[in-house]
Amino acid sequence: MNATYSIPCNIAQTLNLIGDRWSLLILHRLLIGKGTYSELQQSLEGIPSNLLSKRLKTLEEYGLITSELYQAHPPRYQYTLTQSGRELEDIFNAIILWGEKNLKTCYKHLVHRDCGHGIEIKYFCKNCGRIISADELDVCGED
Repeated sequence: MNATYSIPCNIAQTLNLIGDRWSLLILHRLLIGKGTYSELQQSLEGIPSNLLSKRLKTLEEYGLITSELYQAHPPRYQYTLTQSGRELEDIFNAIILWGEKNLKTCYKHLVHRDCGHGIEIKYFCKNCGRIISADELDVCGED
């Protein structure tokens, strides 16, 4: 994907990496354990094979995934998330939570594994050790 945004903004620059069609869904499938090309294609109904191939190459170039040859003839690869790719899990969870609140039809819910109840995202200050609300946040840097 070519850089679409030249704005000096974390959101814009992150979208340059993962904001094209299918990339987030590919990354999410890898997060939940769909690691081969075939598994990805089967779980992403509607993605053309040439586009899946292109997205995988691009995500690997960006350092979000790695590939490992597991069969030589024909060549087949296993794809896994890098540490940087795994760190997108919080983003996926935030999108799921947003969907719970705002979609007309909700397909997924985040629940606490131990008790089965819903969860919410909290902000934690690394310095003072307090949980803080969103209205206590400031975004620092250029506008």
